[in-house]
Amino acid sequence: MTHTEATVTARIVNGFVTLKDCGDPELLKAGRDGLSDEDLKRVGNGGAARPSATGGNPAGVVLDADGLSDAQMLEIAQKVGLSETAFVSRSETEGFKLDFFTPTRRIAHCGHATIATFSYLAELGRVSEGETSKETVDGPRKIIIRDGAAYMEQLAPRYEDPSEWADRGVQEQDVLNALGLTPEDLNPRFSPKLANTGNSFVLVAVKDGAALKAVKPGLAQLEAISEALDLIGFYVFTTDPGATSADATARMFAPRYGISEESATGMAAGPLACALYDHLGVRRPKLLIEQGHFMEPASPSEITVELNLDAGRVTGLMAGGYGAVMKELQIKLDHSPVPAVGGGND
Repeated sequence: MTHTEATVTARIVNGFVTLKDCGDPELLKAGRDGLSDEDLKRVGNGGAARPSATGGNPAGVVLDADGLSDAQMLEIAQKVGLSETAFVSRSETEGFKLDFFTPTRRIAHCGHATIATFSYLAELGRVSEGETSKETVDGPRKIIIRDGAAYMEQLAPRYEDPSEWADRGVQEQDVLNALGLTPEDLNPRFSPKLANTGNSFVLVAVKDGAALKAVKPGLAQLEAISEALDLIGFYVFTTDPGATSADATARMFAPRYGISEESATGMAAGPLACALYDHLGVRRPKLLIEQGHFMEPASPSEITVELNLDAGRVTGLMAGGYGAVMKELQIKLDHSPVPAVGGGND
């Protein structure tokens, strides 16, 4: 942690950015507006101009945060003012310890903040290509760095249908009402489901891009349902090929955590990819989820999900993408943090 008296340095790092070709004649001639794994390796080896990063979901990142209390981390998250801020400190058992705070509370995991953090650590040379891990309040998770992108481990999916919510006072129609949707807006092949690969989200499939754009969230209603079902939020998506060239494009609403809408949610893209595989016939181990295209203003994000399969069953997954540092903030604390002993993790 960089601090002078009661000042802490936070970086704003966008997670799950979309990479655009920037000057490689071969790629531009081919009309590509994204980069394959092979292209990225050539870029990294100096074989092409570096791609530009657009969109993504901004997260606060505070390095060397060992001396910060929970109250100070919450204060910093509030002053950073983003949906989540990640605090990086030493771990006795894993590569790094990560604490995540929204402006209102601690959260166990955060996908875009994890990607932002490990992409930044890779850029600084504090983590190498290959496997590392993060310690969280919910246990350890594997992290893989590949060609500068970061991938995070999630668990095997668990699903609940609306019939299982009745004892908690929530009906399917309550969810639709809270999102400003009607049954006619839905994809008839997929009923809303609660899905969890580490955090719980309600997945809602709409029939096309027009229905996705027309979602009008009632934030107070969504917050009440989130409390009843212990959700992070609601992931509304479509697989309509007229709306996306990816496997799905989505919007995410999490008012329980102070998020009216955000542009990339790795912990929601994971369960969505599992649902696409398990319930919508997308029987491939690697899927691409877009998010942020239907926000106002748009902030296009890309989340790659690689499923771990055993005899056709999803046993876990890695969700990942690229990060890009945007700016640096100096945060003044009400009370000075305790100085950390020694340096940060390598």
